[in-house]
Amino acid sequence: MKKTIVYIGIALVVFAIACAVLFSFNRSSEPKDDEMTNVKLAEVAHTIFYAPMYAAIENGYFEDNGISIDLTLASGADKVSAAVLSGDADIGFAGSETTIYVYNGGEKDYLKTFAQLTQKDGSFLVSREKIEDFTLEDLKGKTVIGGRAGGMPVMTFEWALRENGIDPDNDLFVDTSVAFAAMSSAFIGGQGDFVSLFEPNALQLEQEGYGYVVASIGELGGVVPYTSYFARDSYLQENPELIENFTKAIQQGLDFVHNSSDEEVAEAILPQFPDTSLEDLTTVVARYRSIDAWPETTEFKEESFDHLQEIMQAAGELDSKVPFDELTYQK
Repeated sequence: MKKTIVYIGIALVVFAIACAVLFSFNRSSEPKDDEMTNVKLAEVAHTIFYAPMYAAIENGYFEDNGISIDLTLASGADKVSAAVLSGDADIGFAGSETTIYVYNGGEKDYLKTFAQLTQKDGSFLVSREKIEDFTLEDLKGKTVIGGRAGGMPVMTFEWALRENGIDPDNDLFVDTSVAFAAMSSAFIGGQGDFVSLFEPNALQLEQEGYGYVVASIGELGGVVPYTSYFARDSYLQENPELIENFTKAIQQGLDFVHNSSDEEVAEAILPQFPDTSLEDLTTVVARYRSIDAWPETTEFKEESFDHLQEIMQAAGELDSKVPFDELTYQK
């Protein structure tokens, strides 16, 4: 009997030691707070369009890769690039057209794109009046608040118009005088017949009775390299492992979105949009999924970069193309 008790006691001690070792191993395999690398990330807008990135944040994918994210909003691609160039941000998230503007401006430590998040225009066209069976012909003679001149939203919109036989210079007036962050309020205040808005702003205007969503500009415009991540060339060269881990986290976010239901994605990103209901978030995620807004991978391809420059040339914002290798980061 005594031997049995001794054996049981020994077994319990061995089990306790094994558990302690296992717990210690699991704890040591997780990045500690002091092992995390902080990354200051400036985003061009805070919209459900960027669901894969928010899923990466909320699901802990960045932490899994040893990164803590300090996310700030810098409304407009010009402000994002300014934040990165000044050192207020390590990585910028906006349209890659800004890297071309900086490069052509003569900046020595210029910006390079290293990953892509979206492949369609993420804005929706909101009409002041209800229009049954809307077509782009309904824009003729009207005013559309389109966004900042030289920015991806308005350039992609105008490109989509041309692709569909509408002349943005003569068939309608595209108002580029309104700041990106003020477009919704300007429309509510009576400016324009139409406005191009990202979500959840478009849905909110519709629900509040100020307008009607009549078209997806992304659906009209087709595949374009829309929003991407970039950093100074020096930062990229000095932090190759960090950039690789950052890209991994974004890829995990894309995988999650592609492999989850609309409601599961909405639930994951809900903390990023506390003023939006789960039902509305689910509706918007479904809208973006329906237009194939998110690519399968983060790879920024040469064809996409070339197409981006074609859009810029059509908009009169670029005289000659810049080589792909100059403005994209290659490991």
